[in-house]
Amino acid sequence: MSGPLAVLIGPMGAGKTRVGKRVARALGAPFTDTDKVIVAAHGPIAEIFDTHGEPHFRALERDVVAEALHGTGVVSLGGGAVLDAASRRALAGLPVVYLHVSAEAVASRLGDGKRPLVRGGVGDWERIYDARRPIYEELAAVTFDTSRLPYDRIAQDVVTWIQRNGLENR
Repeated sequence: MSGPLAVLIGPMGAGKTRVGKRVARALGAPFTDTDKVIVAAHGPIAEIFDTHGEPHFRALERDVVAEALHGTGVVSLGGGAVLDAASRRALAGLPVVYLHVSAEAVASRLGDGKRPLVRGGVGDWERIYDARRPIYEELAAVTFDTSRLPYDRIAQDVVTWIQRNGLENR
């Protein structure tokens, strides 16, 4: 079987990149952060939103996600990647790990104001998360809450889940 060992989904600030890097390192696998791929090729996400709009960003994201899901290792998707129907279809049958986080925990993680959809703070984040949560839940093979535990512990729990399900040899 081929494809990613795990695909991390969840809202902005849930720790998908931090957990994903740790999981990949523990498994000796490559790590792909689709947002970072977009930034490397097209510049800062906030600038893409401001200059070209969200639909343009989502089109770039769709292509990057499709490519990443054909790769190996651990993949972290941007919070809104699951909005695209083609991306949701591509996730079918893959080991999708949903990282949940509470509004209280995410408040300190949003800090720098560089996330274009949550420039208004936690209220914006809650509105977006409430709208996307059913999609995350539907796609998830497993869910981990990142609100209170250290990222190292969450990553180890994800690694354990991957190993218990025989996914480390994908």
